[in-house]
Amino acid sequence: MPITQSDVLYTAVATAENGRDGRVATDDGRLDVVVNPPVEMGGSGAGTNPEQLFAAGYSACFQGALAVVARQEGADVSGSTVTAKVGIGRNEEGFGIIVEISARIPNADAATARALVEKAHQVCPYSKATRGNITVTLA
Repeated sequence: MPITQSDVLYTAVATAENGRDGRVATDDGRLDVVVNPPVEMGGSGAGTNPEQLFAAGYSACFQGALAVVARQEGADVSGSTVTAKVGIGRNEEGFGIIVEISARIPNADAATARALVEKAHQVCPYSKATRGNITVTLA
C-alpha cells in the first residue's frame, strides 16, 4: 500500500542540470557530483551516472532491509554485504533497466541466506517501488 504525504519521515531533494551529461546535487550539499554517460553508451565516462547512483541507493536500502529481517528472524548478518548491479539497455519503449541483487552473508548457511534475501526483497522500499516495473533478480 502506498504511503501518504502525512506518513513521510524524510524527503531527499536532488536537482540535476543537463541531464545525463551534467551535474546532480542535493539541496543540503552532501551530494554534488558530475554525471556523464558511460563509455559504453557513447559518453566520456568521466563522472558517475544515474545507474551507479541507483545501484548505490538500492544496495544500501536492501542492506538495511536485510538487517531488519535478520533481527526478526534471530539471524546473524554481521559482516554481510549487498551488491546491486544495475544494467541499462534498449527495449521496445526506448531504454529500460534491469537489476541483480546479491548478498554475501558469512554467518548463515546457503538456505538461510537465501530465505533472508527473499524476505528482505519483500520489505525493502526500493524493491517495493520497482516491483512489477523492472526485472530484479536475487543472487
